[in-house]
Amino acid sequence: MQNQGIGTWVTRRAQRMCEDVALVFRDQRIGYDALAERIHRLSNALADRGVRAGDRVAYLGNNHPSFLEALFASTALGAIFVPLNTRLAPPEVEFAVDNSGATTLIFHSDLLDLARAGTWSTAARRRIQVGGAPIPGVEDYETVVASGNPDCHDRTVSLEDPAMILYTSGTTGHPKGAVLTHANLTWNCFNALVDYGIGSGERVLLISPMFHVASLSMGALPVLLQGGTVILHERFEPGEVLRTVQTDRVTMLSGVPTTFQMLQEHPDFAATDISSLRHLTCGGSAMPTRMLEAYEERGLNFSCGYGMTETAPGATALPPHMSRAKMGSSGLTHFFTDVKIVDPEGRTLPPREVGEIWVSGPNVITEYWRRPEATAETIVDGWFRSGDLGWFDEDGYIYISDRLKDMIISGGENIYSAEVEAAIMQIPEISGVALIGVPDDKWGEVPLAIATREHETAVTADDVIGHLQGRLAKYKIPRDVVFVDDLPRTASGKIRKADLRARYATPAASSEEMSR
Repeated sequence: MQNQGIGTWVTRRAQRMCEDVALVFRDQRIGYDALAERIHRLSNALADRGVRAGDRVAYLGNNHPSFLEALFASTALGAIFVPLNTRLAPPEVEFAVDNSGATTLIFHSDLLDLARAGTWSTAARRRIQVGGAPIPGVEDYETVVASGNPDCHDRTVSLEDPAMILYTSGTTGHPKGAVLTHANLTWNCFNALVDYGIGSGERVLLISPMFHVASLSMGALPVLLQGGTVILHERFEPGEVLRTVQTDRVTMLSGVPTTFQMLQEHPDFAATDISSLRHLTCGGSAMPTRMLEAYEERGLNFSCGYGMTETAPGATALPPHMSRAKMGSSGLTHFFTDVKIVDPEGRTLPPREVGEIWVSGPNVITEYWRRPEATAETIVDGWFRSGDLGWFDEDGYIYISDRLKDMIISGGENIYSAEVEAAIMQIPEISGVALIGVPDDKWGEVPLAIATREHETAVTADDVIGHLQGRLAKYKIPRDVVFVDDLPRTASGKIRKADLRARYATPAASSEEMSR
């Protein structure tokens, strides 16, 4: 085949696996041959409607077979798939669609209001709805699929061609589109296969949305590449997850600490047969010791890793059998990836010295979409500058000292303070603001805003939160707003967030301050 990209993976697997189950969704069990035919039909139908190589196809929906069908159908054409975070506010969705230049939108009927508010004014005028009642000017997804030719049309797509654009907020608060090539995604899968030992008999349960690169690229793609089965849940519901693990003999499950805590605290946890699980992966933040022990009592160990959207997303992986011996570590560099720790001048540091983490390899992006200045700032001589601090021990295990300094991780979602601060500063009565993360038993941490008012104004925390509702995703909105007379600043005028974290970012401190 001339097509070297990921769009052919299911087709190639169908030749080998035929009726073996590729996807499970609700009561549907879709074989590789049936999935391949649907992908061919959708790909040809999109081509009939004018989609060409290099065009962008946006997708707005939660976990569903149509997500993977649209991904493979688009990339088989050489088009670029743009998955949109369903938790974003309409202006955020609109920015991603506008910036990507998407002309086709596939969306789910339960997200019609968000699609209308966030995309109807964009250039994505070729609209296709999954499910729901007919809408004038919008095609029905199943009708579109049925209209396409079922044959596989081989098109020239190289590994270096763009496959996806994933939007990730930066420290400036402006979303950036990370361009992931077919090679980036392919080599990331190779890393996952080698370092996590993913085999052809895997049954992965996806409970995190596939618009996050970790769920897609560390779960769905490597398992489909190997000919395993992907089980899709639209949303996380602990009881349903436990039932699925037992009845479908799930072998792989990934989540954040909150996920595994809610599973362990569910009344059915102790009685559920989870003996089929071989791969438990936890990311987002550190796993508490008590949670490790609860799963160890059931004979399970966790692997964890470090990475980001720009590394597709894997950079390092900690083997499960080392979770105790190297507690706190994010593991070894992935097999086909390089990581180094550098000083401010870019010089490589020896073990035990803290510096910035740089990542290089065939899984690392080479550009941000239409952001040459951001690309030049972030990618230096083939190395991606993470902005995170860390160090290696003598055995080559990496430890993350600090995240990108202003980033908050709440329930596995990244919150960039600059974006939220900019939205709060739109309020005329606010003279200054800083956003930090404070501990939370359920979500790991939640955002807290510390603000100063203009003189003789009476703006309240409710006013600030009300202003943000509808402008930002709900998980980005501060849990509370604390007003102070002055924000601590450096001599150059920069806010000292370290001082604010020291004062507010402990359970006792945050509880005391927010009760005032």
